[in-house]
Amino acid sequence: MNAYGIVLADDHVMIRNGIKKIIEESDDMEVVAETGDGLELLNLLKNINPHMIILDISMPNLRGIEATHEIKMVYPEIKILILTMHKKKEYLYHALTAGADGYLLKEDTGEELLTAITKIRRGGIHLSPILSEELTDELIGFYRNGRKPLDDPLTTREKEILKLIAEEKSSKDIANLLFISVRTVGHHRASIMKKLNINKIAGLVKYAIQKGYTSNS
Repeated sequence: MNAYGIVLADDHVMIRNGIKKIIEESDDMEVVAETGDGLELLNLLKNINPHMIILDISMPNLRGIEATHEIKMVYPEIKILILTMHKKKEYLYHALTAGADGYLLKEDTGEELLTAITKIRRGGIHLSPILSEELTDELIGFYRNGRKPLDDPLTTREKEILKLIAEEKSSKDIANLLFISVRTVGHHRASIMKKLNINKIAGLVKYAIQKGYTSNS
């Protein structure tokens, strides 16, 4: 049986080496590729077909959460585990909304990493014990469906983008301001229109003003 293939994406070589050592102590898993760059990660996936990607949020050129969104759009079968130093719930929210299957902190143990990989391989969602105690299954469900509690139709990122659209910023301007790709902006724009059932920019601007998302409200 082929080993479970994992790609490591972190711009710190020492971190990657540590994770690789933990993973390869298991007979049925192997690291099939490594990178420290978000865009390079997307390019790697054109030539390899891993089962899982373990990636950091803070990476050059394309941040981990945006990379997660891009990957899940094209390769929904690939499992994604975020491994980061960020403890704020906002990061966790964005990661799960983007489609991440797990969220660990770098201060978690190597044993916890293996536990997360095993659970995700079996189809589950795994969160750092440090964070999961504060979240209920219901909230996790909201996050994975791209919604906040109280069924707010737009995610925080979508509200940011809608605000900038209402301010007449181009897709390129928005991408530069939010440090994401133009293609990701397009995905978010399409998602906003679908959720709101609005197909014209004028309608989006009107909605943004009504909801108080802009400074012109």
